[in-house]
Amino acid sequence: MARPPTLVVVSVTTALLTDHYELTMLQAALARGTAGRRSVFEVFARRLPGGRRYGVVGGTGRLLDALEQFRFDDDALGFLEREHVVDDATLAWLFEYRFTGDVWGYGEGEAYFPNSPLLIVEASFAEAVVLETLVLSVLNFDSAIATAASRMTTAAGDRPCIEMGSRRTHERAAVAAARAAYVAGFATTSNLEAGRAYGVPTQGTSAHSFTLLHDTERDALTAQVDSLGKGTTLLVDTYDVEEAVRLGVEIAGPELGAVRLDSGDLLPQAHEVRALLDSLGARDTRIVVTSDLDEHAIAALAAAPVDAYGVGTQLVTGAGSPTAGMVYKLVARADDDGTMVSVEKKSAGKVSHGGRKYALRRRNARGIAEAEVIGVGHSPADDGNDRALLVPLVRDGEIVGREPLAAARERHERSRAELPRIARKLSRGEPAIPTRWEDRP
Repeated sequence: MARPPTLVVVSVTTALLTDHYELTMLQAALARGTAGRRSVFEVFARRLPGGRRYGVVGGTGRLLDALEQFRFDDDALGFLEREHVVDDATLAWLFEYRFTGDVWGYGEGEAYFPNSPLLIVEASFAEAVVLETLVLSVLNFDSAIATAASRMTTAAGDRPCIEMGSRRTHERAAVAAARAAYVAGFATTSNLEAGRAYGVPTQGTSAHSFTLLHDTERDALTAQVDSLGKGTTLLVDTYDVEEAVRLGVEIAGPELGAVRLDSGDLLPQAHEVRALLDSLGARDTRIVVTSDLDEHAIAALAAAPVDAYGVGTQLVTGAGSPTAGMVYKLVARADDDGTMVSVEKKSAGKVSHGGRKYALRRRNARGIAEAEVIGVGHSPADDGNDRALLVPLVRDGEIVGREPLAAARERHERSRAELPRIARKLSRGEPAIPTRWEDRP
């Protein structure tokens, strides 16, 4: 007799999306009596990866969702107990864990620069330290993708970019990447879960396998047009591009929506296909190009008669910079008498700046950013051309900064628009604006 399948209960908590050492620090601090000290942790990047001119904050909305689910449920606690990760006193503390502190951060979609205080977590040491890995794993990945996507949409100009990298990364990372790309200006994604979970517009037609399935290319193109309508996008490089384009226009007529090129030398090929479409009367049929595009390839196609770009592998791997290099450091904590004192790391090459920070985007009279201004304290001095960058995200443990994804997308467009022209350069170079430290009080 066959045994019934074992029911596997999958925990929905995010509490174990962390590193072992977070909990060993917690255990030692609880035993020492220092776990309750008021602390300020800060997320920042010491430099921009890949010689880029600016970074883009991504993942804030996802992080707030993950923070809300950060609870040590019975399954998580059972694992920690079985594996002897922490002692009984720490298990009891984790059972009661709820984040009750405050979080401030740059709004999602905002541009950032070296040492920008991208996220500030204010709580007891115990409550804040266990969030380190979760915070960094979300912000580092999503910001890397958003930064790459911003460079690509800058290179594309008014031509839309389509995210289609799901098959080149982890299945959950693919959803996060599609979301981050949309924040930074991508028009659509091929990933349906990103559409369901976050409302990112989805788009897709067919692959080469669909053409190869049919006895002839005519059969394949006819089947697609009959099913999806004349406005569909036909993949035309399975066999012979010119023949496929002629067949597509013959079948759909001049109302054919678009043709897609996925191989070959795209620059001359796009010109040839455009001339052919025009000669066949399909002047409104668009040309979509794919095939391992990155921001440099997109820029190289600026003079080609291309209407849209499909980007996959290079986007979901950050176009050469798959992490934003952010760190999570303690910058202030309470003394024995409750007074907050600054603390900072002195390690060679890994120095941190102590104190709870404020941050401003200093702009000239024309509204163009001139500097990232950072100082210690809560209340910056506004000279009239400054824009405060930190916004409240969590207050007393309650999320207050959740917003529609469209708001992050609009913020990115405004933030990028106020950067100086040099920010649009794709070559390696220094940050588009300097980071300036104001005198500490």
